[in-house]
Amino acid sequence: MSDKLSTSALAKLRNIDAKQLFSDLSKAGYLSRHEGQWLLTDLGAKFGGEYVEHAKFGKFVVWPENLLIDLVATGGNTLTATQVGDYFKLNPKKINQLFSELGWINKQEDGWIATPSGIRVGAKQREDKQSQQKFVVWHDSIRHNLHMRQSVVEFLGQDAQTQATDKSYSNFRQKFEAKHRTLDGHYVRSTGELLIDNWLYLAGVMHAYQRPLPIEEDVMSDFYLPTGKVYIQYWGTDNGELSQKEQDKTRQLYAEHEFNLIEISAEEVHQLDDILPERLRQFGIKAY
Repeated sequence: MSDKLSTSALAKLRNIDAKQLFSDLSKAGYLSRHEGQWLLTDLGAKFGGEYVEHAKFGKFVVWPENLLIDLVATGGNTLTATQVGDYFKLNPKKINQLFSELGWINKQEDGWIATPSGIRVGAKQREDKQSQQKFVVWHDSIRHNLHMRQSVVEFLGQDAQTQATDKSYSNFRQKFEAKHRTLDGHYVRSTGELLIDNWLYLAGVMHAYQRPLPIEEDVMSDFYLPTGKVYIQYWGTDNGELSQKEQDKTRQLYAEHEFNLIEISAEEVHQLDDILPERLRQFGIKAY
């Protein structure tokens, strides 16, 4: 088990009430309350928080003994979609669409619902008492989230190349040259990806190619289907298949962030009519 301390143990060490420490961690954006559980956010992970599994107590968050909780720097007020929109100079409807495309919220009959990955970046679920419509507010660190800022840049058609970081999408495309042109105009890196892209296009399934995962790690998905918040990972290349180690590492990353994932092996890429419709239906996507 980690040598870090649970929240309750840290509160005892600092001689403060555990409820007060949980409250401070929530205000600082390190933890977020969701369906009766405290979840670690990406900001909390940056300050040393991590999950541990205990045989008796299950899964919970632990912290370094010298954890810094700077409520002045990180404890700002929560922001509505309207307030986030004011910051980025976009209307709240467009902001919610961008949040949805990133996989951080889902639209349901009773309003917007925060997803587990949304919780990780500071989403907090709320409900209007009169209309009983649900909505999401955000820790103010969302204004500086790199994935959100990049989505706004790309949506507005601004120069994403100059605003991207060294580990960003532009560098990835330079490293892995895409030579195969698909029916919908994408340039992909392998024949297998071309077959998948063309299948999705002809089946009427909206998709993005090489979409960065909205997480701290610098990882590209092969395909992203915003309708069902589903990622497709193709394990093949024109020179064979990715190693088992690489596959396992990628699977673990998707699992840790609770992303919906469809896997396609090199052998399956020529059987897409047989395998993809069923796998897509599992996530509510109909292919025509």
